[in-house]
Amino acid sequence: MSFPLLTATAALPAIGAVATAAVPAERRTAAKWLALLVSLGTLVLGAVQLVRFEPGGDRYQLTESHAWIKDFGVRYELGVDGIGVALIALTALLIPFVIAAGWHDADPSSSSQLRSSGGGPKETENYRWRPTQGFFALILAVEAMVILSFEATDVFLFYILFEAMLIPMYFLIGGFGDRAHEHGDEAAATQRSYAAVKFLLYNLVGGLIMLAAVIGLYDVAGTFSLDEIAAARANGSLDMATNTERLLFLGFFFAFAVKAPLWPLHTWLPNAMGEATAPVAVLITAVVDKVGTFAMLRFCLQLFPEASKWATPVILVLAVISIIYGALLAVGQRDIKRLVAYASISHFGFIVMGIFAMTTQGQSGATLYMVNHGISTAALMLVAGFLISRRGSRLIADYGGVQKVAPVLAGTFLVGGLATLSLPGLAPFVSEFLVLVGTFSRYPAIGVIATLGIVLAALYVLVLYQRTMTGPVKAEVQGMPDLKVRELLVVAPLIALLVFLGVYPKPLTDIVNPAVQHTMSDVHKKDPEPVVEAAQ
Repeated sequence: MSFPLLTATAALPAIGAVATAAVPAERRTAAKWLALLVSLGTLVLGAVQLVRFEPGGDRYQLTESHAWIKDFGVRYELGVDGIGVALIALTALLIPFVIAAGWHDADPSSSSQLRSSGGGPKETENYRWRPTQGFFALILAVEAMVILSFEATDVFLFYILFEAMLIPMYFLIGGFGDRAHEHGDEAAATQRSYAAVKFLLYNLVGGLIMLAAVIGLYDVAGTFSLDEIAAARANGSLDMATNTERLLFLGFFFAFAVKAPLWPLHTWLPNAMGEATAPVAVLITAVVDKVGTFAMLRFCLQLFPEASKWATPVILVLAVISIIYGALLAVGQRDIKRLVAYASISHFGFIVMGIFAMTTQGQSGATLYMVNHGISTAALMLVAGFLISRRGSRLIADYGGVQKVAPVLAGTFLVGGLATLSLPGLAPFVSEFLVLVGTFSRYPAIGVIATLGIVLAALYVLVLYQRTMTGPVKAEVQGMPDLKVRELLVVAPLIALLVFLGVYPKPLTDIVNPAVQHTMSDVHKKDPEPVVEAAQ
């Protein structure tokens, strides 16, 4: 039997989560290093997947299949296509940076953590609770579930993972607050609880609707396996009624749109990102939310091709609203982290638009956007977190002149911001360009309106930088330390990747493009022929 690489990639962080949680309370530093080493080991396995994956080979590779619940036809089936393996690599890449950036975010000396636990100095001295171990164990648990969800080719298995990842995320949002509330009051804990509950309820409602659709799919197809459903379609033994397919599509799409998040199901995201620590905010938008857009490609388009085409006009309108609405609200934000959250809503609008443009450029761009948005948002949010931890405030108005006292911090913040507005030469530009070209070739009006999001992105990013980093040095900013070695080691590789993929995206497009061709074949779509006017 060949080595089960896909299972091992997800199992390592799962085992690491249990081991980290079991580290004795007084060995907090050991728990941190264990979590970091586990995440680096997972990164190695993710890199092995990339090396072993053959872009021109079978659609799903490195496959594994084992019986699970025989009576209901549920199997433990795994496989990766180019889209899945790229997102697994993104997840495995970002988690070590998330852990390193949050190195001190859950230390029990934090007064906010003591208040949230009802404890005090005596508890800290006696090590009666272990927030540090719990924090890093939960991050590894999320990583394991996200990776396995990118690998799952059994619909029921994917659904279990889709819902299970909500549990550790709920505790990460509600139990570990923003460092800006370090000296806050009970209102801060209330806000965190509200954000965590809102996150959980929105996603649970979406998941319950999806569960009904999963059951309906089994009733129609008699299986949860993507391969078996595809084979049944090919030989004509599976023929869904039009209304049935549309209802099932809506059940799946609703859950994925909540996770994505797509307007008007987005309102949980600014609360969650605003109240979570910066590393957890990165985990939300750069890792977990990608499961929603990934699932649109793997499940909505593959399982329900005709319904996907039927719903395309409405989804494109929702995507454009997300682009403009998210960007407009980002312009008006006074809170740094909520600004990044609304910017992400706008970016996810571009991703959804690219998926449902039903062109190879659009879907390739959307997949690249998932990867590049993850890197750029991680860079910007983590630097913002370092900035907030120094000043103790998330409000833009509390900053000014930072570049004069912390030039490296300001410089990395600028690069992260320029990547967010898709500056040419940085990775997100390629993605956004492909999405717009792919959309314009089939839906020119939608493409034209969406370009307004680019203008607004330049506005909210440059205004944010101008207000926080330039101008006179505010008294509260005087003496602010620049980035430390650990913080530089977190940010520098992300910036290097943004530059590399912005200049040379070919390694990523070579992996993604064959998978996009399969998806286009699923929905029986071809790219529009270019129109050339005859010479007069």
